Amino acid sequence: MTYFDNAGRPDVLSGGVRIVPVSTPAGAHRAWTKRTGNNASTKLLLHGGPGATHEYLLAFDSFLPASGVEYYYDQLGSGWSDRPDDPELWTIDRFVDEVEQVRRALGLDSENFILYGQSWGGLLAIEYALAHQQELKGLIISNMMASIPAYNRYAANVLIPGQDPARIDEIRALEAAGDTDNPRYDELLMAEHYVKHVLRLPAEQWPEPVVRSFARINRSIYVPLQGPSELGAAGLLSGWDRVTDLHQIGVPTLVIGGAHDTMDPSHLQDMAARLPRGSYVHCPAGSHLAMYDDQETYMRGLIEWLHAHG
Repeated sequence: MTYFDNAGRPDVLSGGVRIVPVSTPAGAHRAWTKRTGNNASTKLLLHGGPGATHEYLLAFDSFLPASGVEYYYDQLGSGWSDRPDDPELWTIDRFVDEVEQVRRALGLDSENFILYGQSWGGLLAIEYALAHQQELKGLIISNMMASIPAYNRYAANVLIPGQDPARIDEIRALEAAGDTDNPRYDELLMAEHYVKHVLRLPAEQWPEPVVRSFARINRSIYVPLQGPSELGAAGLLSGWDRVTDLHQIGVPTLVIGGAHDTMDPSHLQDMAARLPRGSYVHCPAGSHLAMYDDQETYMRGLIEWLHAHG
């Protein structure tokens, strides 16, 4: 299969898919993108993880095409993109440079480029805006605090005390033993964490794209950056904090949070207040994946903001 034309531009494959060449310190690789819709306003969607896939964002298929064009995108190491086995590639700066290369390849600019990031994708979107906001028309930060230390404090002081102490102790013991591949670990996390703060639906009712995306997460990216625990961040991102830099982001920015999220909703609201052109949408029934468990509130707020700024 030929992926690039002679000028190095991404080929258009079937179904709106484009494979974008990405230059890295470890050589050239290929990033998978897919365009949907047929309107002027463009959104590039940054998935979470780090190391998950675009698939859990497919909830947008029923909503965003009517409000603009979006590009689904698997970051390098994830999903349908190349999965190089090089730990030196998994840094914030390298991912920001990748997003910039994808933007240029897709022909996005300040006239049409709205960058959406969810969870880790929100962290990446903040970093991209601080480095390249002249290329942006707008920014959307979904379910991501601007400080990992604050996120860890919220988990320790609010989320974990509200969970079953015996189960939390068992989770901690499995993590300490390095036994996180044990089926019991996933069972405990599902009961005490996932269905309370990630997606507030019974596990058997989780949408297939979410299950598929989580099953395909690249742990060789996730663990070094996030750390081995789901109850806080202990990896390379653990010191990341951009709260005092938010005032530098001058483009219209929407922040979205949920009452039951792993992310502190009061912190997210404060982020919107610190952003010069910030807005906030709160999902009272929502968790980390509020686009599913408080879908009406989430999509209505998102689409109203896009109509105003898209």
